Amino acid sequence: MTAALAPVESRPASTGETDTRHSNTFLRLKKKLERGVGEAIGDYNMIGNGDTVMVCVSGGKDSYTLLSCLLALRERAPVDFRIVAMNLDQKQPGFPDHVLPQYFESIGVEYRIVTEDTYSIVKDKIPEGKTTCSLCSRLRRGIIYRTAKEIGATRIALGHHRDDMLETLFLNMFFGGKIKAMPPKLVSDDGNHVVIRPLAYCTEADIARFARAMDFPIIPCNLCGSQENAQRKQIKTMLQGWAREHPGRIESLATALKNVVPSHLADSRLFDFVGLTRQTVVEEGDTAFDPLELPQPASATIRLMMPGADD
Repeated sequence: MTAALAPVESRPASTGETDTRHSNTFLRLKKKLERGVGEAIGDYNMIGNGDTVMVCVSGGKDSYTLLSCLLALRERAPVDFRIVAMNLDQKQPGFPDHVLPQYFESIGVEYRIVTEDTYSIVKDKIPEGKTTCSLCSRLRRGIIYRTAKEIGATRIALGHHRDDMLETLFLNMFFGGKIKAMPPKLVSDDGNHVVIRPLAYCTEADIARFARAMDFPIIPCNLCGSQENAQRKQIKTMLQGWAREHPGRIESLATALKNVVPSHLADSRLFDFVGLTRQTVVEEGDTAFDPLELPQPASATIRLMMPGADD
C-alpha cells in the first residue's frame, strides 16, 4: 500500500469555466444541490462540530459532486469540520492515477490516495461474465474503514444519491425478499465508523447536469461500471421508464422511504400483531374493507373517460 496525505493551495478556474459556472441556470442547480445536501445533513444529524469527514472520491460524477457540495457548505456552516478527500486506486489497467491528485491539488482540499491491487483479486475470484460488485465492494469497504481510522475520520461520506437508494430498495424487494434500501446514515458492523450519504435527497439527473457544467475529470469504472447484465442496471432502466411515463412517481417513492407504516405491513418484529387487541391504537386506522383512496393522475382520469377505454 502507498498513501499520501497532502494539504494544498487552490488554483483559479479558467475564464470559460467561470462563465459557465456563473450562468443563472447553473447557479440555480448548484443552489438546489447544496440545499438538498444541507437538508439531509440537518435531518439526520450527519455532521457535527469538530468532525473529520472522509469523502470517498472514485472519480465519478457523484463523488465529485458530493465533495464540491460539502466544501461549499463548509464555508457557511454553523459548525467547523475537516474534510479529507480519499481515493482508492484499485490498480485497474489504464487507470489514470494522476488525475485525482491533480484535481485535489487544484481545488485546495486535503487528500489521501490509497493504492491496493483489488482489481487482480476480483478478476481472479470472479468468473468472466459474472458481476464483480459484491466482492469488489467488500474489499473496498475494508480498506476505507482502515483508512478512516488512520486519519482519525469521524464520518465517512459516500456519494450515493436518491436514485441509488430507490434502486437498492427494488433490488432487495425483487431479489432479496426484503423491504430495505440504503439508509442516509449508518454505523458500521464493527461499531467503529459512522457512514453518511449527504446526497440522499439529490437526483442523479441533477448531479449529472452539475458534473457536466463543472467539467469534472471523470474516470470511468472499467471493472464493474460497464457490466450491462448487472441487475442494478435493469432496475435503473425500469425506474427511468417510470419517470418518463408517470411524472411524480419517483418523487412519491422517495417520500415513501420516510413514511413507513409498520402496522400495515406484515413484520411482527416491527408491530405486535400477536398482541393486537381492540384497545390497540393503530396509526393508519381500519382499511380492511374500504379501498385505499389515492390521488388519480390527470392523464389516467382522461383516459378512463374516453370511449372504449375499458376495451
